[in-house]
Amino acid sequence: MVGLVQLLLKSNAASCLIEDYAACLELRSEESQFIENSSDDPGVLILQLLIDNISRPAPNVTHLLLKFDLDSNIERTILQPKFHYSCLKVILEILEKLLKRDVNALLYEFGFQLLYELCLDPLTCGPTMDLLSSKKYQFFVKHLDTIGVIPLPKRSSNQALRISSLHQRAWLLKLLAIELHAGDMSSSSHRDSCQSILAHLFGRDIIGIETDEIISHSLSLQEHAGTRSISKSKVLELLEVVQFRSPDTNMKLSQIISTLKYDLRVEDILGNPSSSGKGGVYYYSERGDRLIDLPSFRDKLWQKFSSSNPQLSNFGSEVEVNDVKETIQQLLRWGWKYNKNLEEQAAQLHMLTGWSQIVEVSASRRTSLLENQSEVLYQVLDASLTASASPDCSLKMAFILCQVALTCMAKLRDERFLCPSGFNSDGAAYLDVLMVKQLSNGACHSILFKLILAILRQESSEALRRRQYALLLSYFQYCQHILDPDVPKIVLQYLLLDEQDGEDLDLHKINKEQVELARANFAILRKEAQSLLDLVIKDATQGSEPGKTISLYVLDALICMDHERYFLSQLQSRGFLRSCLTSISSVSFQDGGHFLDSLQRACTLEAELALILRISHKYGKSGAQVLFSMGALEHIASCKAVNFLGSLRRVDTKLRKDAAVDFDGQRMIITPVLRLVFSLTSLIDTSEFLEVKNKIVREVIDFVKGHQSLFDKVLRKDISEADELAMEQINLVVGILSKVWPYEESDDCGFVQGLFGMMHALFSFDMETPSYGQSVRSQENQRKLELNRFRLCFSLSSYLYFLIRKKSLRLQISDAVSDYHASVQIQQPTLILLGSLLNSVTIALEGAAEEKSRLLNRIQDINELSRQEVDEIINMCARRDCVSSSDNIQKRRYVAMVEMCQVVGNRDQLITLLLPVAEQVLNIILIHLQDSSVTPDASGAVRKITYGSRAEPEEDISLLSGKLLPTLERLELLSEDKVSHNLKVFRRLVTSLKEMTIQKLAS
Repeated sequence: MVGLVQLLLKSNAASCLIEDYAACLELRSEESQFIENSSDDPGVLILQLLIDNISRPAPNVTHLLLKFDLDSNIERTILQPKFHYSCLKVILEILEKLLKRDVNALLYEFGFQLLYELCLDPLTCGPTMDLLSSKKYQFFVKHLDTIGVIPLPKRSSNQALRISSLHQRAWLLKLLAIELHAGDMSSSSHRDSCQSILAHLFGRDIIGIETDEIISHSLSLQEHAGTRSISKSKVLELLEVVQFRSPDTNMKLSQIISTLKYDLRVEDILGNPSSSGKGGVYYYSERGDRLIDLPSFRDKLWQKFSSSNPQLSNFGSEVEVNDVKETIQQLLRWGWKYNKNLEEQAAQLHMLTGWSQIVEVSASRRTSLLENQSEVLYQVLDASLTASASPDCSLKMAFILCQVALTCMAKLRDERFLCPSGFNSDGAAYLDVLMVKQLSNGACHSILFKLILAILRQESSEALRRRQYALLLSYFQYCQHILDPDVPKIVLQYLLLDEQDGEDLDLHKINKEQVELARANFAILRKEAQSLLDLVIKDATQGSEPGKTISLYVLDALICMDHERYFLSQLQSRGFLRSCLTSISSVSFQDGGHFLDSLQRACTLEAELALILRISHKYGKSGAQVLFSMGALEHIASCKAVNFLGSLRRVDTKLRKDAAVDFDGQRMIITPVLRLVFSLTSLIDTSEFLEVKNKIVREVIDFVKGHQSLFDKVLRKDISEADELAMEQINLVVGILSKVWPYEESDDCGFVQGLFGMMHALFSFDMETPSYGQSVRSQENQRKLELNRFRLCFSLSSYLYFLIRKKSLRLQISDAVSDYHASVQIQQPTLILLGSLLNSVTIALEGAAEEKSRLLNRIQDINELSRQEVDEIINMCARRDCVSSSDNIQKRRYVAMVEMCQVVGNRDQLITLLLPVAEQVLNIILIHLQDSSVTPDASGAVRKITYGSRAEPEEDISLLSGKLLPTLERLELLSEDKVSHNLKVFRRLVTSLKEMTIQKLAS
């Protein structure tokens, strides 16, 4: 009733009403007789009244009876139940004393629920949580020992008390989870409360202090925790409480029905969709359980009997009627047992849900308060997997436990690469810092073994397996690295040189445990491989689209860690690879104009392509040969998704309402297809050039011609405006064409013109220009763009070098640079253009080598850098979000060092790419100078360089030589120490070209 509270306040009846309700509740708690029907229990009715009214507009009856401040804002109330007699005071006293547990079980249960709902409501949460976390009550941890882990009552002796006891624990755990999740850590009471909760759950010896400012509180906390005996694994004890076989709700019903003399249509009565609600045989209890209404059930049975047997109901003998009565009574006894078992199932799930909430909140939000996070997370993960694999664990329970395991596994992965907690010494070695924190191999083996048992459990579902597959993938990722994957190996090799001090310490020995772990993982998987593959392949072929997608990624992961081609042979022998390729080729569209049947189907297609590509990468040319022999190119070529997306023009996507779909299609479909085709071109390297009819070459050329619009669209993209995805596509297209197009005798498609035009645009690019024609980018993005550009230069220069060596192509020294978008005669690149590229490569080499050397020196001196210098490095790397103002200098140094290592790795990758680009350009120019002959003209005054019948003006020769000589001199000065590569052969090539250049200038 709206306005009831104001009416009570105006009539001065509020105080009396508050005291009367409190007195009634207190009187009920002192009774010694159990009230079987909760609807007749005044205490339960009062608590339900309070719970039901919490969410009503303020001020409401709950606010009134619990003595919230109605004269001001409810959320600013300071609750003082010790000084105000109210229902709140009585409830807190009842829960503190916990007397007569069998009689007052429902009062405890709904009392905990009321406090939980109060902490959940936005108006009452603040005052309630402040009260419960105060030192006067310390309510949050008080009952972990009193009701949390005490044995459950036996089902056979007092099932109702057993059910209520489970609900009590559930509400308590959910209440603790709210405090851990929403407690204000700037408040000392809430901070101490959270630490105390974690101490009770996980053991007080692993509680840490989050910041330096609260170190002074640690001693008092330890003293408080030491006042009672605390189990280090109470969280596991709570899980053990809820681990029991759920009672069967369908127990003996089929047996009873089979023995019925008369057809009472019991299953029809219970299975009728309209059975719930008014007039039905089901009702919802105060806990929300859907139970059988026994009186209504009885009446329905008599109605069915009367309608089916009218002659017996009217004229039947007393014996027959008694038989029917006994049968109905038997069914009612079953219905009563069904209700109790269903209530127990729900209570069991409720407590497990509360347990999962407190574990997940602790793991996701409060791990900074735990000193030994990995051990705690492993214990919970291991226990969750053990419980989920148990035959006593129901499907619904397994689902909850799997979610907890997923959270713990994710936090274990995150926790590995955070700043190590032991990194507090200025003398910390690089290896100590860069070694990730990982569980022992034995612990990892235990996780994998129990996870496989959980996946292979008898009672399962696709929804559960999807989460289990996600957990399996997360585990595989966890096992991939012993060293921080953000730090490239080349950097570690350099840093470890100073760490060895004569000891035999190298990356091979560091990775020894990693190899052993991988082999043990494979051995565990192989032991259960047949059953596991049966299940995963079934989900990958017959499951829903999300089920297919994640199953394919599991197969991808199995291939990734394969030994001796075991999993590959399994997939081949089962015919899965062929069915996967067939599935790829059968992808279609709706109405011929929309993207895909659904985004989920697109995700499945992406996963199928990823699996096929993984086989090619994992097994190299042998894997590519397996795919090629199965007709992989033919299946991909017939994929309608590729045809449709490849034919879309940029203007088409701008006009469509779902233009974002095109980007997803490019990322999810087109780019993986191009990667796969490019990987198959690795088979061409073993072919002789003259084998024009080589099968792989012919099929790739056919694929290119069949998707000419796609290749043409990619080649015409403006490199200066290309993002990372577009640059990858350009690199792949150029890489594919550079491998196969030299074998094509005609250029009807115009690809040669496109490649030459791209050379003109890219080779003339000035690397000293600070920006790339776009808005200002972060330095990280610029490094990526620079790497992608030179990767493209490598493909183009490889293609050009191949034409010059194998097809005797010869270039002019100079010519006008034309727009490669224009439809003009093929304009070949010139030697002057290649000289420009060589100059850009030289500039990039010098800059990358200098930056790499400088950063390596700063990494070695990281412990000597001031906070300002460290912050400058963090800002330079655009990693300000990785540190907060409260992080100490050690954490900042760690972040700065890892970021510098990443930059060094990027620079080394660039150097590794630039050196072969430079070599190819040097060889091209050298070939031209060696093949040329210098002859006088008729007057004997002018000298020309000739290729066959073609002669070049002498000033062009001088121009080329003049541009080359300074660049060659700079290349000679490259330092092997800074470049970290052997330059002996490279310098010999530079010297040869330099000598010939000088000769040309002098002649």
